[in-house]
Amino acid sequence: MSQIETFYDVMRRQGITRRSFMKYCSLTASALGLGPAFVPRIAHAMETRPRTPVIWVNGLECTCCSESFIRGAHPLAKDVVLSMISLDYSHVLMAAAGHAAEAALEEAMETHRGNYILAVEGNPPLNEDGMFCIVGGRPFVEKLREAAAGAKAVIAWGACASYGCVQAARPNPTQATPIHRVITDKPIIKIPGCPPIAEVMTGVITYMLTFDRLPELDRQGRPAMFYGQRIHDKCYRRPHFDAGQFVEAWDDDNARRGYCLYKMGCKGPTTYNACSTVGWNEGVSFPIQSGHGCIGCSEDGFWDQGSFYDRLTNINAFGVEANADQVGLAAAGVVGSAVAVHAAVSALKRAQKKTQTKVEG
Repeated sequence: MSQIETFYDVMRRQGITRRSFMKYCSLTASALGLGPAFVPRIAHAMETRPRTPVIWVNGLECTCCSESFIRGAHPLAKDVVLSMISLDYSHVLMAAAGHAAEAALEEAMETHRGNYILAVEGNPPLNEDGMFCIVGGRPFVEKLREAAAGAKAVIAWGACASYGCVQAARPNPTQATPIHRVITDKPIIKIPGCPPIAEVMTGVITYMLTFDRLPELDRQGRPAMFYGQRIHDKCYRRPHFDAGQFVEAWDDDNARRGYCLYKMGCKGPTTYNACSTVGWNEGVSFPIQSGHGCIGCSEDGFWDQGSFYDRLTNINAFGVEANADQVGLAAAGVVGSAVAVHAAVSALKRAQKKTQTKVEG
């Protein structure tokens, strides 16, 4: 296999100017939450380091993660595949099939042993010795262990690989399991979501390429740069929540006004993801903006948490508010208190001014 080109080599070969390259580095730094001082470091890494070898394998899944990835817009999926990474194997995205595809996988694992990133979409079923998911004539769980053995790091791409998702929902007859219960000797980065946001995956790979280390992870193993805040914290409907303005029934007047969807089952207050900041469909929208509450798909066990439309209850996650029913009263109380305080301060100032005038007189 020929020497892998750098990201910058490929971009220049495609006719991309230096100015456009630096603009890309600036946008990447911004997406990663890094300041302007990191732009030269990103540029240097992409100019000097070879493209990241990636082997992408699929277990029990619906391919929505791949569908999300190829629809990424910042950057475009074709730019990621052709420039940022060396995607040596993906039976969804590659042209080869059958024996040719399996040969490509073997060659990639041997050539880049110890240096490639293993991206896993879906999960392995353990019941009946893994016979509920066969890839290339072998149980997927065997291929997963084999591919992970030579990987530098593993990315659990989507809720299926990260937590088990619908395949592992009760009663789970196939014993589908998240990959961290099978791969125990490699660092695993979880990028959950059903599907996850494409730009999150490219951002994680860019970070690893630039700094040659894993990004900071939260307690669940997710990159903190993208999963560090609740959707509720950045939701454009948050002011309606604080004001006690809620949609009470689908298609009521409050829904038409764009009020908060919390009472309709929105899981935004307990869900950590970048949907409300990065957005979907080229950053145009996300489910709440489209009129549907968050279903919490980036959280562990979301399929077993009851109906997506069951309202969250007894959650102390709203700051000073006790619950959604009291928030309106609390807001009114705060406003009333503020008015009283303002009146008291104004009266005090007037009294002080009157006293000062008498003294001066």
